[in-house]
Amino acid sequence: MKKYDAVIAGYVCVDLIPAFKKNISVTDVYDVLKPGKLVEIDGLESTLGGVVANTGMAMKKFSKKVFLNGLIGTDFIGKIARESLDKYKLSEGIRTITEKGTAFGLVIAPPGVDRIFLESPGCSELFDVQHINYDAIADSRLFHFGYPPLLQKFYRQKGKQLTALFRKVDAMNVVTSLDFSLPDAESESGNVNWAEVLRQTLPYTDVFVPSLEEALKMVFPYEYARLEASDDAGDMIDKVPLDLIKELGETLVAYGANIVLIKAAHRGLYLWTHEVNTLNNKKTVHLQEQQWNNRQLWCNAYHVEEEKVKNASGAGDTSAGAFLAAILDGEAPDTAMKFAAIAGRNNLYCNDIYAELNDWETMIAEMNDEPNAVWNVCDLVTSAETGDNS
Repeated sequence: MKKYDAVIAGYVCVDLIPAFKKNISVTDVYDVLKPGKLVEIDGLESTLGGVVANTGMAMKKFSKKVFLNGLIGTDFIGKIARESLDKYKLSEGIRTITEKGTAFGLVIAPPGVDRIFLESPGCSELFDVQHINYDAIADSRLFHFGYPPLLQKFYRQKGKQLTALFRKVDAMNVVTSLDFSLPDAESESGNVNWAEVLRQTLPYTDVFVPSLEEALKMVFPYEYARLEASDDAGDMIDKVPLDLIKELGETLVAYGANIVLIKAAHRGLYLWTHEVNTLNNKKTVHLQEQQWNNRQLWCNAYHVEEEKVKNASGAGDTSAGAFLAAILDGEAPDTAMKFAAIAGRNNLYCNDIYAELNDWETMIAEMNDEPNAVWNVCDLVTSAETGDNS
């Protein structure tokens, strides 16, 4: 028996979220971010953020034993982080350093428009393989790592440390999992050849759970730039044709990942798998190979009641946490995708993931109550051709 179900390592931060008044009339973000304009807000919310806190808190809420591995500073934001982590009994593996302040994100999210993130990586720029707790990993069933584009030590030198980390953990017979953030085109990480980094790292990666935008920008950057520059209105996610999504997933599996789950917000979840005997051979999970091997599936997004939405930050991390928890439980791929979809939806209704997120048993009840007419997991090659935007 392992002491932990999962070690979650990498980027940890505090999200600072101005609380815009609900009755504000916004058709464009420039209605708010206009030079010389004063906009009255209802306060400032602060929550733990980043893959370490978001996925860690979600998996703990899903009754998994987790160990969080990251850095915070001694500044006032670090004190906020430490108090929250202590409150949830999740601070065991979080180190405090004095060299830099805590990473934080300023989330500009007025009602009705997509969010803008102003991110300061802070001391996470110093996080490297020396800060990885290999003893905890050795006593864990799964290792989940996130946000290399915000972790300077892991994207420099063509991702040398990232590949070395995953090679080492893979050799420890621990299931490996990787998540990403969107590289900033204007930053140093925006100039990294991420496709090459993935080609080097994914052969040691059992589960890869990027968002659609992240995966597209890393693997097909010219396609991403073309779609971004197009005259089509709306969200980038809506601009990506299904054929391109299929090619993207197939490419990531060809790079070496055994399970690829692409998170596409309101378009749902897309899954590609190779052969999961690699995971089963590590003896920490047991997946039914007949159910999991060589699958391509699509799951539509879970219904959102807009009046209940509080905060979209961390929805992808929570969705990934539910998917990983289902894998640890040995669930079938369609069931794992349903858990991921409903957890991502439920995250939208939370300001505090750990306090407000529905637990595993409640999600099971919610899935059983969902009408078949609006709930679907189907073969990506056929059925999703006409249904992926429903």
